Amino acid sequence: MDLLHFKENATSRDVISLFSGAMGLDIGLAKAGLNIVIGQDFDPACVATMRANGHRVLGGDIREIDAAALLEQAGMERGGPFLICGGPPCQPFSTAGKRLGINDPRGSLFMDFIRMIDYIRPRFFIMENVKGIISAPLKHVPFAERDQNDPEQRLGTVLDVVLSEFHKLGYKTVYGVLDAVNYGVPQFRERFVLIGSRDNEDIFLPFPTHFQMHQDRFYRWHTLGDVIKDLEDACGECAAFSQDRLACLRLVPEGGNWRDLPSEVCKEAMGGAYGAGGGKVGFFRRLSYSQPSPTLVTSPVQKATMMCHPTQDRPLSVREYARIQQFPDAWVFAGTTAAKYRQIGNAVPVGLALALGKAILSVADHSAEIHTKRFKGTDIHQKLKQAIEIGGSTHAHK
Repeated sequence: MDLLHFKENATSRDVISLFSGAMGLDIGLAKAGLNIVIGQDFDPACVATMRANGHRVLGGDIREIDAAALLEQAGMERGGPFLICGGPPCQPFSTAGKRLGINDPRGSLFMDFIRMIDYIRPRFFIMENVKGIISAPLKHVPFAERDQNDPEQRLGTVLDVVLSEFHKLGYKTVYGVLDAVNYGVPQFRERFVLIGSRDNEDIFLPFPTHFQMHQDRFYRWHTLGDVIKDLEDACGECAAFSQDRLACLRLVPEGGNWRDLPSEVCKEAMGGAYGAGGGKVGFFRRLSYSQPSPTLVTSPVQKATMMCHPTQDRPLSVREYARIQQFPDAWVFAGTTAAKYRQIGNAVPVGLALALGKAILSVADHSAEIHTKRFKGTDIHQKLKQAIEIGGSTHAHK
């Protein structure tokens, strides 16, 4: 079947979502004006969540899903989708833990994402992941066993392979690390984002919209208090700290952590971590209403990554988690309490996804830039652009 040329399909805004999870990325893209036709996930709880919210979903292992069958279920043809988006499971590339990278079986799932792009040929794609993918090493082969003619044995990073594969497919790419707090999300959350264009269009990473300092309150970073303070007396479903951890947390002030514990309590409470290196900022951490939330984790009660409420002696609730990730209040999360925390903690914040969707649509609509002779190239214009980029901590590479 011949691929549809994008000019013949210019009005399409249809999206296929892979590794959809709880659909944080999809909600943001939909808010930008895109149409999520079908989602996919392996996790039964995520599949149930998507269905509970009225979305079409293909459940199952992506390694066993045929791209042609996926297109058929979506009611589309090759070359037809405007966008394919997704974040292959990121645990192998996390900056914490062993960082097995491509050696971890889950690390190969990004190749299935590439396989889908290769067959379906969407106009654009978005691939998101943890920032550790940038430096995650490929499998190390002992020097004596190396075959210099085998490209798979050449040292490099997982990202090198990903970029090389998309280059082979003819996609122009841009990538970088974006912090969600710079896009109206009440949370510090750095994510790797890779955007691709099939038709060599002038894609770019979205410019920051919110800043630590700004004369207009609307454009300043949003804080935890902005989004959850009204839930103090109606927090809903919530996990619980163990009694010994709760006793210590009662001694920690708002915005504090283990360093605020009395010396006679601290060493025993920290256990083996007391003499270990690192900042250990997540131990016995009580959040602050006046700051953005730290990055949400998949469980708020783990010892090294506690997410204790600013004023109450409990972890953040499921609903508070959802508010921080900007899910609509009416969004239904399926599964156990632990499964709900995991789905929300793994999600892409809606505000960041919205910015990504707007950036891609502005490219498609040729509306991203105002052409003017007066300011183009002047010192003040360049300084303003640099200030935006620096303020957003955005690192883009083309």
